[in-house]
Amino acid sequence: MRIVKWIVIFFVILFAVAQAIRPAMTNPVVDQSRTIEAQTQMPSDVAAILGRSCGDCHTGATRWPWYSQISPVSWYLASDVNQGRRHLALSDWASYDSKRALNKLDEICEQVQQGEMPPSQYLLIHRDARLSEPDKKLLCDWTSAERKRQQQTTASK
Repeated sequence: MRIVKWIVIFFVILFAVAQAIRPAMTNPVVDQSRTIEAQTQMPSDVAAILGRSCGDCHTGATRWPWYSQISPVSWYLASDVNQGRRHLALSDWASYDSKRALNKLDEICEQVQQGEMPPSQYLLIHRDARLSEPDKKLLCDWTSAERKRQQQTTASK
């Protein structure tokens, strides 16, 4: 019983110390003219789906819930958001050259169709981020149409 008591005390102290180690959980300033909405022809229903299901990890408008302030959860969330922003920058779509933007449009559809995005661990808490089959179809139809539009625009230049 005494060993269990010391183990519990050790973990309580470890948890308390971990609270002092906080990752940066910030939202960068977003230039609206550089967003995917501004750089593409995006219907409002597609924008709503992307905002609801992708915005927390792939934009500069992350909603940091209360539990994101508790270590070690904060470390995990900050890492996921930073990785998501690096992989797909919806708030800085203008940073992609035309070839990379076309590839990103393909990736959006592919990952949504394969059920890789939004990730299952995110969906455990954010049930409103789930994508229905009509949502997936709408996103893929839009990415396909936008890809064609951008290819035509590039070809005419």
